[in-house]
Amino acid sequence: MTDRDRQPEDTSAAAGEPVVSKPYIMPDDPEPGSVELLQKEVAEARDRMLRTLAEMENLRKRTAKEVADAKLYGVTGFARDVLDIADNLQRALDAVPAEARATADAGLASLIEGVELTERSLLSALEKHGVKKFDPLGQKFDPNFQQAMFEVPDASVPAGTVVQVMQAGYTIGERVLRPALVGVAKGGAKAAPANSNEPNGAAN
Repeated sequence: MTDRDRQPEDTSAAAGEPVVSKPYIMPDDPEPGSVELLQKEVAEARDRMLRTLAEMENLRKRTAKEVADAKLYGVTGFARDVLDIADNLQRALDAVPAEARATADAGLASLIEGVELTERSLLSALEKHGVKKFDPLGQKFDPNFQQAMFEVPDASVPAGTVVQVMQAGYTIGERVLRPALVGVAKGGAKAAPANSNEPNGAAN
């Protein structure tokens, strides 16, 4: 066999482009396009969606609470001004002695009844907007709702008991609109043993 009969050798492997190997993939990282990768992407998307839904729900609750608070407490300034009217109506009724009421003629009786009706209507209107009147007479002094103006030596009741209310208090929603102005029993020897373990709400 001559040299012409020999087939030319394939030199493409030596002279051609170099062979590039596939990049190394970590065992934990699925190959692109694999089922594992798609499942991982779906899980991540679901997690992001759930987080977004939770954030939106929290935002909705916060917004609803802010709207409710604005609706309830938005009349605070106006309600404080109206309390002066309620106080004046109460003072007008307190100015009429019990004897005068018992022996009042028709004109005075009608006037007293009109003032009482006006006071009840005013308090009812305030309650519709979340404003409520409270009278702590006979209750234990609570500095969160009452303001002690003076102490009254009275051994017949436990120390710290409200024995006189000079001005009624009002609340709006869960907040104090105006504390009640009260006089608090100082207590004495008779009340001390029964009240030794209870905190004293008034000054010593």
